[in-house]
Amino acid sequence: MNFTIPKDIDMNQQASWCPGCGHGIICRVITEAVQELGVSNKVLTVDDVACGQFGQFAMKYNTVMGAHGRTIVTAAGLKHARPDCLVIARPGDGSAYSIGIESTLYSAIRNDNILAIVINNSVFGMTGGQMSPASLPGMKTATSPFGRDEKKNGSMLDITKILSQTDMAYLARGAVNTPANTEKTKKMIKKALQYQMDGAGFCLIDVLSMCPTNWKLSEIDACEYIKTTQSKYLPLGEFIDKGGDK
Repeated sequence: MNFTIPKDIDMNQQASWCPGCGHGIICRVITEAVQELGVSNKVLTVDDVACGQFGQFAMKYNTVMGAHGRTIVTAAGLKHARPDCLVIARPGDGSAYSIGIESTLYSAIRNDNILAIVINNSVFGMTGGQMSPASLPGMKTATSPFGRDEKKNGSMLDITKILSQTDMAYLARGAVNTPANTEKTKKMIKKALQYQMDGAGFCLIDVLSMCPTNWKLSEIDACEYIKTTQSKYLPLGEFIDKGGDK
């Protein structure tokens, strides 16, 4: 299928994600939110050493590559160095909630004035689909071929339950499996960027994203899986919204 990017959007080219992956959709809604706010010249993105790294080729913004799991703390450092910029970190759930959990938690505790958009497909995507902290109970992955056993592997992590104890500015969960959910996710991103412009503090949006390759599903079935299964364990919505109070 031919894919042409309009000249007036902040995107460069079609990137190298698998068919049906949600990363490209998320990049698109980020650029739409940024352009609607009129701040294209102020954006810095921080990509992780994982599937999200292809975003540096898809979007026209200046980008820094963070070490795996250190994307959010790298973004916090960039914000201190360039407070005039809008800084967006884009790790996956494996990065943000496993090796990088301390960076995620302490950015929320410090209320760093950045936006973290976590692409959550409940697996480590690039390295072969291994179980992540966000893998669902019973979910089959490369390292849990018979399904995640919570007695053996521990319980699934829902980041909203942890970060809800902090005084961060904004915490939400969206999805990109349907046009309606994608539009809601864009509104969340736009709100979080506005909060950063207002100096409100740390914003994190957990975005449920399709991974047909590692879920071993068709593109259509992966979208349905988010609706019927993933979002049941990881409900969508806004959980903290203090931005307007800052």
